[in-house]
Amino acid sequence: MTTSEAVPDPKVEVINHFFSAYAANDVKGMSAVLAPDIEWNIPGHHPLSGTKHGLAEVVSFFDQLGKAGFRAEPVFLGSNDTYVVDIHRGWTTQGVGHVDTMWALVWHFDAAGQVDHVVNLSGDQHRMDNYIWANFPLASLPARLAR
Repeated sequence: MTTSEAVPDPKVEVINHFFSAYAANDVKGMSAVLAPDIEWNIPGHHPLSGTKHGLAEVVSFFDQLGKAGFRAEPVFLGSNDTYVVDIHRGWTTQGVGHVDTMWALVWHFDAAGQVDHVVNLSGDQHRMDNYIWANFPLASLPARLAR
């Protein structure tokens, strides 16, 4: 390695691992980089939006995205001591309608080096809201009410 070559940030490598696992539909691989008490914020006004709390909710969210054939291709990753910001192209391959837009995610790392909070920002939230409503209808009452 020459002195002009930068040493890769281990946090960026963690996010690259997440995207590789996501591309392979490897939920266990994705979960390996996430803290057990992860909070993942999904923007929008649709049935899948809101903050997901804990691995079970985050995994369930990604299971639903998998049913829609969501794909992601990283474009840019930058980091500092605590955060990684990624810009990626995200698109659907199945379902009614189509989403193909840029996304920005802000990944926060805890002291143990795991991702404990993610904020997801959409380049076209209106299109995403419409796509989710068209492909993920709510269950009928009373099945959708929390007990």
